[in-house]
Amino acid sequence: MQTVARLYDAILTEHLSTNRQMALVSGPRQVGKTTTCRNRSEAYLNWDNTQNREILLGGPERLAAHLGLDRLRQQQLVVLLDELHKHARWKQLLKGFFDTYADEVRIIVTGSSRLDTYRRVGDSLMGRYFLYHMHPFSVAETITTDLPDCERIVRPPQCPLAADFDALWQHGGYPEPFLRRDPRFSRRWQTLRSQQLLREDLRDLTQIQQLDQLEMLVQMLAVRSGQQIVFSNLARDIQVSVDTIKRWCEVLSSLHHGFLLKPWFTNVSRSLRKEPKWFLRDWAEIKDPGSRAETFVACHLLKAVEGWNDLGLGRFQLGYLRDKAKREVDFVVIRDGKPWFLAEVKFRHSGLSDGLKHFQEQTKAPFAFQVVIEADYVDADCFARPRGPLVVPARTVLAQLL
Repeated sequence: MQTVARLYDAILTEHLSTNRQMALVSGPRQVGKTTTCRNRSEAYLNWDNTQNREILLGGPERLAAHLGLDRLRQQQLVVLLDELHKHARWKQLLKGFFDTYADEVRIIVTGSSRLDTYRRVGDSLMGRYFLYHMHPFSVAETITTDLPDCERIVRPPQCPLAADFDALWQHGGYPEPFLRRDPRFSRRWQTLRSQQLLREDLRDLTQIQQLDQLEMLVQMLAVRSGQQIVFSNLARDIQVSVDTIKRWCEVLSSLHHGFLLKPWFTNVSRSLRKEPKWFLRDWAEIKDPGSRAETFVACHLLKAVEGWNDLGLGRFQLGYLRDKAKREVDFVVIRDGKPWFLAEVKFRHSGLSDGLKHFQEQTKAPFAFQVVIEADYVDADCFARPRGPLVVPARTVLAQLL
């Protein structure tokens, strides 16, 4: 596979040059975590390597001796610890190693999304790391890998290459299928990745016993991307409890198979529905063009929101809007506690959505976009000035994100 620059090369370069904290890099399987991080490291240890595992099990002193931290260096050594989450005491190892050797070494840790999950409970590493969420390629990343301007986080308008946009739409943003652009390869890659999720990740990384029923849930969710999830209906169909379905959906989210999007309803009258929406992480698996379009934009927005948060550019949230009268807008991006922009997604333009105007008036959001996939690029800044609902090409607005 050809090697291309990623946005995350720039993110890690900035982190290593400005922060003493460890960089924890979380993201989906095969999104390119190890490749990107190895490009920014000088020493590499992988828990899955038997010899490396023996060193890691020896504790901080054994690791430091292996890295030669007792030798004078011109600059700090950058070490990458891969798949470390599989070590039962990985937090204790990192805490001891960082507290003792932080002045001699810079540390990058990659692995499963469990790095993200574990940090929420009993976090003994608080203050010792920054977490970065790695995502597949996006429209903006095919244009530039520069970090956004802190003063104005949206990028200036720039047209993506038609071949890149089409490849993203058809093959998804994961590096191998996106760069190969071969339909046969993409189908085989998607099948293998799904098998790995069910047979390796879920079996090895969770305590779930009912894998047959969980596989049934995965199949049901595969055709529900972009839809509200009614847990009680899924529980009835699969014949497990509602709590079990909720827990399984959270597990699938933590393993980056998909993600749940909650409604945002503060200051929105009658927005009482609380069912989350479900989105697959790989939109290329979706056959229906309308569902694929909404998932395509959802994944781009999630990447932008998590990236802006990781870079310290503000406090961002992603949600959707729906009220008791069943008016709905697909997405709302919240910036520092206030609605910033709304987005309704269409595969083809078929008239401006009534919900956009209604919810923009309710939320006072400065921007409201109807994002159209099959629309030609327009060389104009979507964020130039606040205004009423606006029809915008996906090629334009997504290129201004991350």
